[in-house]
Amino acid sequence: MNLKQSLIVAVLVSLSGLAAWECYWRSQGFYPNIDDNKDLWAVQRAKVADLTDDDVILIGSSRVLFDIQLDEWAEKTGRKPLQLASPGSSPLPVFHDLVENTDFKGTILVGVTPGLFFSTTFHEAFPWKRPQTKVDYFHNRTYAQQLNHMVSLPLQRSLVMMSGSEEEWSDDIDLKALVSRITIGNRTGAPDFPPFYNFNDTRIDRNTTMTARTVNDTAFANSIKKVWGFFGKSAPPPDKKATIAFFLQDLKKFKTRGGTVLLVRCPSSGMLKKGEDMVLPRVSFWDELVKQAQVKSYYFEDYKQLQFECPEWSHLSASDARKFTVELVTILKTDGVLSNPKNQ
Repeated sequence: MNLKQSLIVAVLVSLSGLAAWECYWRSQGFYPNIDDNKDLWAVQRAKVADLTDDDVILIGSSRVLFDIQLDEWAEKTGRKPLQLASPGSSPLPVFHDLVENTDFKGTILVGVTPGLFFSTTFHEAFPWKRPQTKVDYFHNRTYAQQLNHMVSLPLQRSLVMMSGSEEEWSDDIDLKALVSRITIGNRTGAPDFPPFYNFNDTRIDRNTTMTARTVNDTAFANSIKKVWGFFGKSAPPPDKKATIAFFLQDLKKFKTRGGTVLLVRCPSSGMLKKGEDMVLPRVSFWDELVKQAQVKSYYFEDYKQLQFECPEWSHLSASDARKFTVELVTILKTDGVLSNPKNQ
């Protein structure tokens, strides 16, 4: 067999293998999904330079990411907000970056998930380091990294085999993830982290929705609840004093240049909400933050139209998120806190 024939055979075998791999995972219920990684975040962060005083930036943790839907917001206001929320993160590093490294003086909606907002100002702690890594990546990314991301997007939208995630979900199917799931006992004796499966669908603009499986499969939703329980038991005590002080310092500077900040507490439910109320009671944390910040604030329990049950206790289903967004924007428009809202 000459080299040309060998090459043809190698290509055909490779393509057949890839096709079989793709078909297998699709048969297991997987489908193409965009990876919400630091590259996707950085693309949105780069758009801040082109925003006007009438625009809105969304920051916070995964509740803002899941619960506020960009299309519904745009339909109600005429402007699509910029989604810069980061799952499992304190909003403080992103807010600090926007205050210190941009001239933006429009509106920033800050999602307050108590366990994350009041968690820490220690730069090596997970809730801080996670968003800070995205901020640093944006400021230091190379042209080669940007090009690589652009090339990867069409593949991510078309092929299941490209669904490996920066988040390292328990159901990732890239080679690294598959190998990492091979375990030989528990040598350390530390509690085993429960499986944490991907439960979001992501678009290129970072609009994020809960998967239908999370809503319809009770056992799957329960697996996510176990993760929240594990985090709750292992979380260090909150640092209310330092986090509020850090936030107020940036808030003062942002207000001085004409910016507007809105504080929003998105829904949670079930045992998770009970745990939050016990460890981070509203009167001691949310109310104290609002009192010192002196900005418009919106707590979901204060509005009947913002109260929803969360399938896995912490995030809204896709349909409820759309309703929540419409109702929230209606409240904001009634309060007159959105610049030049679309008349409807």
